[in-house]
Amino acid sequence: MIIQLGFGDSAQCVEIPDGRVRDILLPEDIPHTLTDSQAVALALRSPIGTPRLRELVRPGERVAVVTSDITRPMPTAFVMPYILDELFAAGAAAKDITLVFARGSHRRHSEEEMRHLAGDSCFEQIRCVDSDPDDCVRMGVTSRGTPVDITRAAAEADRRICLGNIEYHYFAGYSGGAKAIMPGVSTPEAIQANHKRMLEPMACAGELERNPVRQDLEEAAAVVGVDFILNVVLGPQKQILRAYAGDVTAAHRAGCTFLDTLYRKRISARADIVIASQGGAPKDLNLYQTQKALDNAGHAVRDGGIIILVGSCREGLGHTVFEEWMLSARRPSDLTARIRRQFQLGGHKAAAIAATLEHAEIFLVSDLEPAFVRRLFMEPYADVQSAYEAAAKRLGPAADVIVMPYGGSTLPTPPDE
Repeated sequence: MIIQLGFGDSAQCVEIPDGRVRDILLPEDIPHTLTDSQAVALALRSPIGTPRLRELVRPGERVAVVTSDITRPMPTAFVMPYILDELFAAGAAAKDITLVFARGSHRRHSEEEMRHLAGDSCFEQIRCVDSDPDDCVRMGVTSRGTPVDITRAAAEADRRICLGNIEYHYFAGYSGGAKAIMPGVSTPEAIQANHKRMLEPMACAGELERNPVRQDLEEAAAVVGVDFILNVVLGPQKQILRAYAGDVTAAHRAGCTFLDTLYRKRISARADIVIASQGGAPKDLNLYQTQKALDNAGHAVRDGGIIILVGSCREGLGHTVFEEWMLSARRPSDLTARIRRQFQLGGHKAAAIAATLEHAEIFLVSDLEPAFVRRLFMEPYADVQSAYEAAAKRLGPAADVIVMPYGGSTLPTPPDE
């Protein structure tokens, strides 16, 4: 069996003997009855829990549209013309509309990257800015003590509209919804206060109502006020399968329910070897992002098994604190001990990798230098085929395999979960 996996801007193939592949976890094949345009237009015509966007906004109001940064596959350039049509129909002026890229703790964008994300037409019509953690307004504090520090461009707007794509998130449950506000346009201090809740038991992928991270970030968004969202669920080729618009919570929940029908995959047992790709660019630009596929793969591998993580990571680790934690530890257990005594944003990703290493080995197929990968407690490989052959040799020719071509989007659910 030959299986293709996304890797950066290209792909890699792996050949696995017949009978060794227990499952390939792909999204459910649902009829793609709507085009991307029809899905977005339908959502905006029939929002969930709110009037249409054109009925919410008043002439002269300042509008902030908050969207994802370059590490996310949200098709902002595609949907922004529809958002602007609604805003212009409401009487909003282009000079009063700002598109804010929610960087969270990620790097700044170049002007060229902003133009690419926004699309030429949008970029030339309205103001486009990165969120700025050094220019924020404190709007309150959540009941859990998280400061609600919001970038000024969003905090001082009269209306806030949030865009995003919905997929599983390893401790916030799902992406999308209020997550555009917290951590999207907040400060390191606030993000750290929210993210430290990831150490609590219910902070896990696929969990919403009992998830302390999600509860906290939604409370923060309620303090700020989000007037409208447009969230999309993407297919494997990044096409828009469904779009959900309206109330920041109700529309998001509807999108999460649909996502589960596609990407939550029941498996009969955990496998000896799990091969997981983040799906290629932009999701595998760095290890900080590629870790999402690793976390999901951890649900599918048996204790003592091997995860083959596939991601270019051509921009390196992607976060300075994450890098410092990974490179300063002498063993993975140092990271899990450190996160409990000193929670630090960026270090949380290192601790998550360490938690996976407690019960499985990790073979990393990437563009990173082999010696550097070994310092990260992983075995380096340049291609998936050689990584699989090494894993099969270590675990025996009868080792069974689960393949996750879209590991960051697919949530395996074994019998014991």
